[in-house]
Amino acid sequence: MELSTKAIGEVVHPTAAFYHPSSGTQENPDSLEPPSPTDCARGSSWRTSLLNPKNRIDSLDLPWKPLWRVDGCAGLGTQYYVIPLFLERIPPVRMDVFVSDFQPTFIREQLELDRAFHTKDGVRLPRLAIARHIVRILQRWTTDEFRDLASFETFYKGVPFGSRLVLENMSLDTRQVRVKVGLNHNLEHKLLPISTLASFWGDEFPFPRVIDFFDLHVISVLHDSVCLVQIEGQLCIFKALTSGAKYLYHELKTLCTVEPHPNIIARPLHIVTKRCNFGTKKAVAGFTTFYHSKGTLRDVLPLLRAHGRLGQVDQLKWSIQLTEALKHLQTRSGTYYPDLRLDNIVLSETSDIVMVDFEQRGVWCEFAAPEVNAIEYIHLIAIDEHVPLPVSEKYRKLLQQLVPTYESLEGERYTNPEDGFNLPWIALSVAEQEAAEVYMLGRVLWCIFEGVSGPQKAAVWQSYRWEPDIEFPQYRKTPTAMRTLIDKCTRGRRDTLSDVVTRRHSQLLLTTKAPHEQSAADVKETAKRFWSAELEVAEKFLKLRDEQRRKGEWNDNYYQRPTLTQVLESLKAFRNETS
Repeated sequence: MELSTKAIGEVVHPTAAFYHPSSGTQENPDSLEPPSPTDCARGSSWRTSLLNPKNRIDSLDLPWKPLWRVDGCAGLGTQYYVIPLFLERIPPVRMDVFVSDFQPTFIREQLELDRAFHTKDGVRLPRLAIARHIVRILQRWTTDEFRDLASFETFYKGVPFGSRLVLENMSLDTRQVRVKVGLNHNLEHKLLPISTLASFWGDEFPFPRVIDFFDLHVISVLHDSVCLVQIEGQLCIFKALTSGAKYLYHELKTLCTVEPHPNIIARPLHIVTKRCNFGTKKAVAGFTTFYHSKGTLRDVLPLLRAHGRLGQVDQLKWSIQLTEALKHLQTRSGTYYPDLRLDNIVLSETSDIVMVDFEQRGVWCEFAAPEVNAIEYIHLIAIDEHVPLPVSEKYRKLLQQLVPTYESLEGERYTNPEDGFNLPWIALSVAEQEAAEVYMLGRVLWCIFEGVSGPQKAAVWQSYRWEPDIEFPQYRKTPTAMRTLIDKCTRGRRDTLSDVVTRRHSQLLLTTKAPHEQSAADVKETAKRFWSAELEVAEKFLKLRDEQRRKGEWNDNYYQRPTLTQVLESLKAFRNETS
């Protein structure tokens, strides 16, 4: 089965439990193995065959002096970060390129759209055909549509923040592709001025120094919400969101008020404001933080391991620092951290860990603790438009029982909620939140001691430059004492979808059959059975929790995991034994 945004609802998310083929359509019973060139050339299939010269790209060579660069990808292969290289100073306008996921097979294959679904980083993504094709399209568009490069600069600096370049009529011939500019006035309308934030947070709120949007010069786009920028000769991280500004303001508030800790990202350096196109509003578009050039543990761990430089001293140091930081957030700042994964842990210049990303959105589906997943599954089905109405109504009622105010938190506007917008974590007590953090900590400790980039070999959502060769909870390199600790931290863990359906290169395949023995319908049916069983378990767990809470009998540490304090004691004891 090909990897596309459609596969999320049909296979990857628990919505797959309610998947039904659309009426009037028939599932393709053919094997997932691609047809042979001879078969493709027969009869009416010649129109879409790759043997037909009309269906082949004439060139993917970059222009001699490219005007644009592609830095990465988001949106499951539909959003591409692009930079105009010819501007002397590049403001962080974040005018990304958007490509529809619904393309003919011959276009998907030649432009490698399936690979772009899970390839996001700035090293591998620019090598893909789609990235090179985008550069060629934008080269033609820039030279054809603008009188000169100076007029483009005027245009670029005048569009609303987060505007889009939408590629319509996608073709292998760059001359046939239309570039439509989507001006994102809606986003700027939702951005708030400092005065409004001060009315939420109080006149005494410790706002960082304010600088203007156009004082920033983009060096590269690192993530859909993060740019590396230069300000007055200093490299910084610029954090901004082109959708969901409410999460940006929640993170800004958290970082400005959390008690400092050496292993938590420092207070923002600047607030970045931009004058909006309509009216005189000067709104907060983002903020800047320190840049840690050594990168994330996701990339560092497998690289150190490959070169034989991943030592137990560093592994224990990072594990202890991470646990201390989590404990600090809980006890000294009264907040939770639902985003614990290797991508959100960077290394400082002294090779100490620093936790980043405090939007509190949470991790990917299935990556959290089972009690968090149970609520998230309910949430995903309750808000999905493609689930049958009686089903979504049932799950909305369950969600309302868990979080009575959930509808007000689902809106797009920032409302200054005390605990953020993460419904599953808001539904948990403080003790339950700590137990869920310990679960995620256990998985991160496993990655640290195994020296891998993630807990799954082939995560559907994202591939890595160095893919894991082992999957949690298998062990190869982790010391025995740490295996025992990790197993305690991850008590209650369940089988995952990857046990039955996995990503192999850019296909979703059953783990139990050879590729030529299965079809896309087989994959969907297997996912449907898996998610139906998981939802049954989730509902039973939440029903038991509700009944026992009403009686005052519920144990907030239901799976009997160690506390953060106990994890820290175990790590330090092991360090002392082995030093």
